[in-house]
Amino acid sequence: MAKILIVEDDETILMGLKDDLEFEGYEVAVADNGRDGYMLARSQDFQLIILDILLPELNGFEICKKLREEDVKTPILMLTAARTEEIDKVMGLELGADDYVIKPVGSREMVARVKAILRRAGEEKKIEDIFKFGDVSVDFRRHEVLKSGEEVHLTALEFRLLGFFIKRKGEVVTRNDLLDEAWGDAIISPRTLDSHIVHLRKKIEPDPSRPQYLISIRGVGYRFEG
Repeated sequence: MAKILIVEDDETILMGLKDDLEFEGYEVAVADNGRDGYMLARSQDFQLIILDILLPELNGFEICKKLREEDVKTPILMLTAARTEEIDKVMGLELGADDYVIKPVGSREMVARVKAILRRAGEEKKIEDIFKFGDVSVDFRRHEVLKSGEEVHLTALEFRLLGFFIKRKGEVVTRNDLLDEAWGDAIISPRTLDSHIVHLRKKIEPDPSRPQYLISIRGVGYRFEG
């Protein structure tokens, strides 16, 4: 079974999550502050990191940002208080988080989220390591995109969207599908999604004003023709 790291400073929540996940058969390590959590995440091989935002020493945003800058690709599920604003959720996802859960959360929902993230991570590994279209090369192992041999800097969210399009190449992907894939349960407007598609097109299309690869399907969503 997968090995999971929980970084949470509320002892009741921490031990409750640990017990629930161990009951499901997962191996669980814990940390009650950001610095210890970050060191554990860097020193051991985990399949999932559950990360609170409000942590002593290093907060969840800082840990997420540092891990992604250091090319740690372990999926990150962030825990947030109900009062957290949408901008905080978007910020975390932009920094490379994979999903959000609002506290308090029931054990059944939490276990379901964990299983969904681990299943999705397993599916992503099935994509060929390098996918090419036009003059663009996407290296999933290195988390790198090249265009005409030059590196293209995609945000973690843009890379996740591009990977999802590649998995679904040739299919019409609805806006709801994309919102679920990139933002999970965070309430994000379709306009925000469309803005990210515009930025992604600028980075991979020969002529972003006349896209060849990310095709808009009016009233439905998009289709990737790579």
